[in-house]
Amino acid sequence: MVSPNTDLSYDSKIEGNVIPTTLDSAINWIRNNSMWPMPMGLACCAIELMASGGSKFDIARFGAEVMRFSPRQADCMIVAGTVTYKMAPQVRRIYDQMAAPKWVIAMGACASTGGMYRSYATLQGVDRIIPVDVYVSGCPPRPEALLDALVKLQNKVKRERSASRLLTA
Repeated sequence: MVSPNTDLSYDSKIEGNVIPTTLDSAINWIRNNSMWPMPMGLACCAIELMASGGSKFDIARFGAEVMRFSPRQADCMIVAGTVTYKMAPQVRRIYDQMAAPKWVIAMGACASTGGMYRSYATLQGVDRIIPVDVYVSGCPPRPEALLDALVKLQNKVKRERSASRLLTA
């Protein structure tokens, strides 16, 4: 039973809190603002990766402060450093264990192209074993370059068609 003091008329406060959008935009906004990186620090670039989490560069401003060392909880792998042929199967295994959707940033010259190491032991780019979304140049690249790559990856995520992938899965 409704009490006589209850107003059942139109409530303008409720309408003011409704934002019309598409499902793709809402899902991509959530993904974009909560990237959880999986750091694969394999060489000297890992020091710059760690610096990006510090207070001076503050990767938290971009929603990526939650570094996950479990591939099942991460959605963005940052490969920082030289990938050897001995390490390549483990990098691929960790990538395969990540839940979809997943993205990869190749950080530094060694992860992108093998760098200065043209030897039998060095993989000439991590893109030979896993798909890479954003490349960061430099040896080692500055933390600002990693943050720029993260912004580029977020712009790529904003343009993805998420709802159609969810509905067909």
